[in-house]
Amino acid sequence: MSTTLPVPLLVYAQHQSVLDLEPARDVRATLPVANSTKSFWFTDPDVTPLPTEGSEGPLTDDADICIIGSGITGASAAYHLARSLSDGKIANALGRPVKAVILEAREFCATGRNGGHLVSHTFFDFLKCQTEHGKEEALRSYNIEEYVVKEVTKLLEENSKGDDVDLVAGGRLILFFSKEELLEAKSDFLAAKEIGLDLSGIQWFTKEETQAKYGASYPSVLTPGFSLWPLKLVGVLFSLANKIGSGSSSSSPTFSATLHTRTPVTSILPIPQSSDINAVFPRRHNLNTPRGNISCSYIVHATNGYASHLLPHLTGSNGIIPTRGQIIATRAKVGLDILTRTGGTGNEGLEYWFPRPVKQPDEKYPLVILGGGREVKPQFQFYEIDDSIIDKEVGKALRAFLPAVFPGRFEPGNEPEIEWTGIMGFTRSGDPFVGPVVDHNNSSNNTAYEGQYVSAGYTGHGMPRAYACAEVVSQMIVADIKKEKWEPPEWFPRVYLMTNANRKEYAKV
Repeated sequence: MSTTLPVPLLVYAQHQSVLDLEPARDVRATLPVANSTKSFWFTDPDVTPLPTEGSEGPLTDDADICIIGSGITGASAAYHLARSLSDGKIANALGRPVKAVILEAREFCATGRNGGHLVSHTFFDFLKCQTEHGKEEALRSYNIEEYVVKEVTKLLEENSKGDDVDLVAGGRLILFFSKEELLEAKSDFLAAKEIGLDLSGIQWFTKEETQAKYGASYPSVLTPGFSLWPLKLVGVLFSLANKIGSGSSSSSPTFSATLHTRTPVTSILPIPQSSDINAVFPRRHNLNTPRGNISCSYIVHATNGYASHLLPHLTGSNGIIPTRGQIIATRAKVGLDILTRTGGTGNEGLEYWFPRPVKQPDEKYPLVILGGGREVKPQFQFYEIDDSIIDKEVGKALRAFLPAVFPGRFEPGNEPEIEWTGIMGFTRSGDPFVGPVVDHNNSSNNTAYEGQYVSAGYTGHGMPRAYACAEVVSQMIVADIKKEKWEPPEWFPRVYLMTNANRKEYAKV
């Protein structure tokens, strides 16, 4: 197999070792920098909502629920809260709709910096998950991603939004640059198949078959999957939240979500228990921003790589590690009839790409979105929080990658049309933290965290998980409002739960 690629191979074990190291410096996340690089996903001037919505004028100073972060987690939380509260029971008890506020430090939305894939991980890493957490958890780790892909595409179809977000069912081609990768993937596949996972949509190709069909001389496997315009998907979720909450001609409004961009939350202070302790929504938290303060009862931390800024106990290797990713949009030198509409990954998933639809009359060849290259840096870009920076070494590797993998389909030396960076949130386990905020290091802090929830730390794999994790957090909040016991969905991995007590409680459920 080829060794002429511009990135080192078989480095994932080293990647994990570096991730496990406790940093020697203060690595608590700052607020997002103000002068970030411009993502391709922000180039359409007609996106909804507007990138700076709610950044001027009066600031909402009181809300029932504050959602910090306007990426897919924040928008999905608002969407699922709207659905869960649409029966009107809480609104009737209040005599008004439930009020949510979404606060974003920069422009709407953070998910507008990612790679645009909506693909389940399918059987990959199945053996590792089964060994570490057992068969049931391995099944749930598979099921949650299948659930997200199914539900998001269904939502887009039912609301006739597929074309609006450029949804393409091109599948994902995983290329194996080494024999070791191929053997590990086949072992995962056989283990997953043995316990009954439906893998009928998986197609394996030899090196020769991959070359003939896709132009890359590596063995591969094709899995079902989609690509889309991530910022527009998040906009759809936000719009649907308010549409659902507005009620109908025969029902009153039950929920509203107000967006304030360019409104960073700088700190959160507890509000002393007040006389309305028995109210549906006793105010517990005061959120400080440069534009003023907001009091609220519940908080959703949807801040991913920036989580430790407001939750300092999530700093370091046992918390959520900010990690800078880099992406280019580069033009192919052949059309989609040759390139195909299939996206792909390679090098243990460290590189990922897909061709954009050709939509403009003067657009002869497709633009391809390619991310990765972190493995050329000894520290893999861990603890990097500044996305105003373009790393030259990473950029060099990205520019050379597609011409090396697909000879003749990309022009060597071609400069990308746009290049940007964004901040991901990694965890040592690879699993996100979901649920009530708990400080395991200092339990005396936990009273102040009552009513605060988190869904963050997707380890570069948020598109097929964040939507459902935010759904779970919204379920938890609604159950708490109604004084009901929350029960986890069958598809939700218990290992994602932030508190050890919850993991044990729901392990057998």
